[in-house]
Amino acid sequence: MDKIDLQILQILQKKARIPNVEVARTIGMAPSAVLERIKKLEASGVIQGYEVRLNADMFHRAMVAFIEITVSDPVDFPEIGDALAAIDQVQEVHYLAGQDCLMIKLRVKDNRELESLLLTRINNIQAVSSTRTRIALSTFKESAKIAIDITS
Repeated sequence: MDKIDLQILQILQKKARIPNVEVARTIGMAPSAVLERIKKLEASGVIQGYEVRLNADMFHRAMVAFIEITVSDPVDFPEIGDALAAIDQVQEVHYLAGQDCLMIKLRVKDNRELESLLLTRINNIQAVSSTRTRIALSTFKESAKIAIDITS
């Protein structure tokens, strides 16, 4: 990847649906050249996809919870991670260093839905030995953007 690729990625992170013509105009290239670079970035796996960010309030999913999940056998992390990732309300699944546990981020309607998920889905995963839940009261930043340094 060169500096031009990094500039294109910065632009796409800000506005994924921006027309190639506008990207080309911004960086001073032909639209066909920009399109070719984007296709190469997609083919190489640098660009993994494009997502729409929805307003969670409009879908009654305003509650954000983070749950630490301790397991009885660390060997089971991959299977448990897959089982957690299969739950629609779960947005992220992470294996944490130092804690030997998983952490998930999920969005739900309210306490009842959270309780139901904990009781019927999460705690029913065989190797889950305990959970610790933290509910976010406010969110000041939520993003999947990656900082790109084009100066080097």
